[in-house]
Amino acid sequence: MILSGLDPSGGAGLQADIQAVTALGGHPLPVLSCLTVQDTRNVYNAAPVDADLIRQQLEALAGDCRIDAVKTGAMGNAAVVSVLADFLDQRPDLPLILDPVIKAAGGGDLADEELLTAMKTRLFPRAEVITPNGIELTMLGDRESEGAAADALMHQGCAGVLATGGHGTGPTITNALYRPEHPVRYWQIERVGGEYHGTGCTLAAAIAAGRAAGLTLEDAIEQAQHFVAGAINHALAVGQGQPVPDRGAAWPGES
Repeated sequence: MILSGLDPSGGAGLQADIQAVTALGGHPLPVLSCLTVQDTRNVYNAAPVDADLIRQQLEALAGDCRIDAVKTGAMGNAAVVSVLADFLDQRPDLPLILDPVIKAAGGGDLADEELLTAMKTRLFPRAEVITPNGIELTMLGDRESEGAAADALMHQGCAGVLATGGHGTGPTITNALYRPEHPVRYWQIERVGGEYHGTGCTLAAAIAAGRAAGLTLEDAIEQAQHFVAGAINHALAVGQGQPVPDRGAAWPGES
């Protein structure tokens, strides 16, 4: 099940999640959390969906469908966070993969302080892993280094922090998984070109698809890395901004 915002360019958000989950053999149950005014360059406006309508959707889906994992993106507002947290409180074994969307790559805001506080207090402790990029991680953990920020978030209750390296520099992208009482686990893929629109959404959704299929968290991340690498290698020039990963392209390791 996916709770995320609509990016009308189709590069990020709910469409990216649907495409990634479908490509990895899952069936997405998409619940729209917010509408955005967005293109491949930036986010210009956003409006949340009514939280009670989302509550009704979650209850209807849970009464009809098997849900194997939950993935979140842009949440809209604190009321939507509260509705999801209440839903998850009744389902403690359901894996939650949380992409803490704060800003668009172009700098547009997708979360205010009330929303961030709600996520940190109600969803971060519930998530199996959160997947911030380096900029988001240092903001959320209120530390200058990624490692210190991840430690701070774990002290606040996070069970796992996957620090993604797509916004960094250098020939490789390094993603690092931090978990309490575990050594840090690193994954590296070749950096191709600059930044891409929707890679964070794609990675988190792919991890959720793997968990829904029964993979361990580390195996789900491993599979997701290969999937995202393939999507980036076949990126599409959809608009005048960042290229969009092609989530329908063949990827290394695909059977």
